[in-house]
Amino acid sequence: MKDIRKEIATRKFKSQNRFLYWIYRTVMKIVGRRYNAHFEIVDDINKCDGPAIVIFNHLSRIDHFYTNEICYPRRVNMVAGYNEFFRSHLHFAFKMNRVIPKKQYINDFIGTKGIMSIIKQGGCVSFAPEGLATNDGTPKPIVPHTGALLKKLGVPVYHVKLSGQYLQNTKVCLDVREGETYAKIYILFTKEDLERLTVDEIDDKINEAFRHDEYEWQKEKHIKWNMHDNAAYHLDHLCYRCPKCHHEFEMVAEGDTLYCANCGNGTKINEYYEFVPFEGSIIPESPSKWADYERREIIKAIRKDPNYSITEHVKVGILPNDHLIKSKKTSDIVGEGMLTIDHSGMHYKGSNTDKYDFDLNYKELYTLFTELDSSIMNLYVKGEYYDVIPDTPITLKATMLVEEMHRLHVNTYKNFKWKDYLYENLDGEEK
Repeated sequence: MKDIRKEIATRKFKSQNRFLYWIYRTVMKIVGRRYNAHFEIVDDINKCDGPAIVIFNHLSRIDHFYTNEICYPRRVNMVAGYNEFFRSHLHFAFKMNRVIPKKQYINDFIGTKGIMSIIKQGGCVSFAPEGLATNDGTPKPIVPHTGALLKKLGVPVYHVKLSGQYLQNTKVCLDVREGETYAKIYILFTKEDLERLTVDEIDDKINEAFRHDEYEWQKEKHIKWNMHDNAAYHLDHLCYRCPKCHHEFEMVAEGDTLYCANCGNGTKINEYYEFVPFEGSIIPESPSKWADYERREIIKAIRKDPNYSITEHVKVGILPNDHLIKSKKTSDIVGEGMLTIDHSGMHYKGSNTDKYDFDLNYKELYTLFTELDSSIMNLYVKGEYYDVIPDTPITLKATMLVEEMHRLHVNTYKNFKWKDYLYENLDGEEK
């Protein structure tokens, strides 16, 4: 009988095969013609004689194209989400390209072993320290203590700085939009830097290097994007709270229009990703600023109300072990029930079986990830991957809520210093 978990756990990690890597690169060059990609090499990784690490600010699901292309012909072993190895359309390609599996946001021996094995062989590994692609066009803080791994590896660290990829392929709309995208590579840490700096200093420097807002960048570049007359598609998943009447999940996204069904507050979105508000409407400057507004409202609400909670009916899916998942799905659905997020943690109670019930506190959980898009939230429970599929589009709100509950009660996954204003002067504001 097939045992996928054992196959992954016992896999021997080797550097990329030169011929197979050339095939991958050739295919991606053809696919990537529509990306209008621009590359800038400040420090050429091909001049690095020994092993190296490549990190990148994770903007979209197609960032691997930019990272590998800017490093070519240097062969790079990519790190990808553990759950992706269970999907039939990716399983063979990942195995052929010797991709390293990694479970997001938990201690993961398999992923660490794979990275260290490639480095010991003199190879090169690429990964995204944030753990997943951005939800709103701005970075998430990197996984705490990334610097400890980099210090342990003790090899040069190159940064591939990406710009435009989120606008090309947002978290709420996976369709590829045509505009312009950029990638630049340079050395972020030498071996001597890693020896000299503390873990916290390394983490801080990475977070600062990743500091970026796709919408601010777009405003400066003023790039024209072809969004196929669908600029607002599922944008209500991110911009879920009306800034005028403050109702939640009343926003409606249609074509290039986003508006509130309760009060009519709304905006058009033009081909430059600019909001063009309806007369008399109150609209934030950009989707990323809209997300900041919503996060601040969450921060205020949970500090004001010790009984704050949200509860939603969800379906739950897990990874199989004896077969691969087909039809580009991410799990096999095994139950349904009620999911609650409150001050004590995240809790799931099944209505048809209690086999998959869980209670996680904020020492165990500090964020959620969205492996596919904003319709599904993902997490690991006792090392096992879970899909949590809500009936309503609460995924991005739930992610912010978990993060801010964690910061209120534990705070090892700290927000950026430049976001401190979100936590200031919370009393007395009009809701």
